[in-house]
Amino acid sequence: MDPAEALRQSLEGRPSKLADVQGVDCVEIKVPCKPEYVGVVRLAILGVANRMDFSFDQVEDIRLAVGEVCAAAVERAVKNNRQNSELIVRSCITADCLTIDVLDAAGRREEPPADVSIDSDPRSIADLLITLLVDEVNVTSDNDGTRVSLIKYAG
Repeated sequence: MDPAEALRQSLEGRPSKLADVQGVDCVEIKVPCKPEYVGVVRLAILGVANRMDFSFDQVEDIRLAVGEVCAAAVERAVKNNRQNSELIVRSCITADCLTIDVLDAAGRREEPPADVSIDSDPRSIADLLITLLVDEVNVTSDNDGTRVSLIKYAG
């Protein structure tokens, strides 16, 4: 099975926990997993986050966090020779939170060894930044790809 098909099945088989809740607006964007499309995703998330009761700074935090997640997926795609894979970003809006799922077919997300410091691993800095910018982060990864779920609460 090709990575793009595995990604689609992953998305269909493991819907967001908000998928069955009434009153949830969801926006999904699919782009090639290439650097030139990270900006497109950032702009889309900017528009979605502006629909909620977030401050300007909170909207920028969300945009930056999503951009970092997408940039990491692009890096993995290049490393694993999967530049032709898709990046799927699904954002769901409720009255009190924004949930963003970023799915890629770029391969397994590897954790840095325990003895690697933030100073020597730029990816660790990005991971730390993401956890500081949103309220919850959940990462699942296998050989087909990675799913990063970000939650930012309003108010």
